[in-house]
Amino acid sequence: KKVTNRFISVFPVVFNSKTAELLSHHQVGIKQSFPKEGWVEEDPKEILQSVYECMERTCEKLGQLNIDISNIKAVGVTNQRETTLVWDKETGEPLYNAIVWLDLRTQSTVERLINSTPGKNKNHLKHKTGLPISTYFSAVKLRWLMDNVEEVAEAVLTHRAMFGTVDSWLIWCLTGGKSGGVHVTDVTNASRTMLFNIHTLDWDSELCKYFDVPMEILPQVKSSSEIYGSMVSRCLRNCLGDQSAALVGQMCFQDGQPVMSDHGLLTTLAYKLGKDSPAHYALEGSVAIAGAVVRWLKDNLGIIQSSAEIEKLAGDVGSSYGCYFVPAFSGLYAPYWEPSARGIICGLTQFTNRSHLAFAALEAVCFQTREILEAMNQDYGVPLTQLQVDGGMTSNRLLMQLQADVLCIPVVKPSMSETTALGAAMAAGAAEGVGVWSLTPGNLTTIPTDKYQPLINPEESEFRYARWKKAVQKAMNWETTEPIVSNGNGPTISCMLPTWYMLPT
Repeated sequence: KKVTNRFISVFPVVFNSKTAELLSHHQVGIKQSFPKEGWVEEDPKEILQSVYECMERTCEKLGQLNIDISNIKAVGVTNQRETTLVWDKETGEPLYNAIVWLDLRTQSTVERLINSTPGKNKNHLKHKTGLPISTYFSAVKLRWLMDNVEEVAEAVLTHRAMFGTVDSWLIWCLTGGKSGGVHVTDVTNASRTMLFNIHTLDWDSELCKYFDVPMEILPQVKSSSEIYGSMVSRCLRNCLGDQSAALVGQMCFQDGQPVMSDHGLLTTLAYKLGKDSPAHYALEGSVAIAGAVVRWLKDNLGIIQSSAEIEKLAGDVGSSYGCYFVPAFSGLYAPYWEPSARGIICGLTQFTNRSHLAFAALEAVCFQTREILEAMNQDYGVPLTQLQVDGGMTSNRLLMQLQADVLCIPVVKPSMSETTALGAAMAAGAAEGVGVWSLTPGNLTTIPTDKYQPLINPEESEFRYARWKKAVQKAMNWETTEPIVSNGNGPTISCMLPTWYMLPT
């Protein structure tokens, strides 16, 4: 079976806690594999090794700057939240590849679960989890591992299995592994599993029974800013899910309480900055494919040689000329939660060329963001007046201007785009027992920003957005609800309900 590899990055960063200055960093690519259509996996050992390599190279760079690495006071972790791993606590070996957050192998199971709820309600568990039943979250990935990987099933039965998202795996390994490693996670990562009650801030026995997951394999849940354990001679202070770390890095510290979305958003833990501190919540709109669409144009279509080229290519035409791209490669996440959707490019004419496709791909990122912001405005009741952005794509100035034009509000970009890493560092430095970073409003470091103002009239923005919404509808209900499997005598349809399924009271 052919496996196509694609690379993502591990990216450790060292900050000055007094100035928030980025002192040193190093980046290493790790492979994503696609063993079957809709499957996405990563090698847990490669993830761990890349972390070790990045830390070594980063410390070497600090030495070249005459900075003593003994000045590093804490290490924070930020990570993909829903990506799911199971490993053997006695051997320290992963029992299968990590199943990545956008993996679709559980689609038929999720649809059967939804169809078996009263009213076929995908939000049946939302009152506890803040989440719809979806392939996105960890519980169904863990259930797949227990049902389909013999090594995992055996380890669960013999009480040797440990489950975790990427943060738990890294922390366990970095704090000793099979020789006393700490099996923990934080509230932000736990809140993305469908096994965690966002009100009690703990694993929920009814949810675990619903998915038939033994609670003994789950990590201990801690706050996002406290000492977890020791790594060699350094202390590991905290972890935060990637989007939550970005919130901290963007200095978003105004109080947030749980709000259950009526418009397709997720209610999730934003952070809990200390074991005795209150939990803060966020409304989140998750998009399956945004920046990855640029990588798809490069790796799959070959119309650009590097991601940086897309800005010039799209800028050469300045418009998609009626071409619209809905990159629903893994279905549509917020606000639709429609796993049967698939990618579509429409509005093509003989005039369309690769520059128009590039422009349509960038516009797709902006249109998806507008859908999320509209849902937030409806749920929150107060229109957002500007959008703060971060991450690698913010270096694309054309994209930032397009985003302001599509939203009809200003877009604010920090001069230092890696606010996710900054947020993890801030939470680590603020932990009790470390105390090198103050998160009180008067002591927060001001980071310079660039602001992009809308340059087109609202009528044009509305017209383009309406066309996008029309394209989204064309992408819906594309995939069959049940996987076709072969029994050797031709294709058959699998409709078996998993034996573990039970509806909670």
